Amino acid sequence: MANTYMQLYIQIVFAVKGRQNLVSTIWKDELYKYITGIVTNEGQKLIAINGMPDHIHILIGLKPDKSLSDLVRAIKANSSRFINEKRWINGKFEW
Repeated sequence: MANTYMQLYIQIVFAVKGRQNLVSTIWKDELYKYITGIVTNEGQKLIAINGMPDHIHILIGLKPDKSLSDLVRAIKANSSRFINEKRWINGKFEW
């Protein structure tokens, strides 16, 4: 096969620790933009992102050479750090 192409579409869903309603409608758009940047910087394609106060859904186009677990780890760690640095909630935010 001279030319082959593969694209994986993955829906990622993860929740706030304890399923607490901490993702505020006031700052969720800024959070979604930040997560979009993380996915893009990891060399992947974000197709859609949305969520509820206690969880988010992300639909991505994942290249086959990228580990899904590494991508999810990067999204969760960096977005948690972003929320904590912004001090959008009292206490420590965790997914």
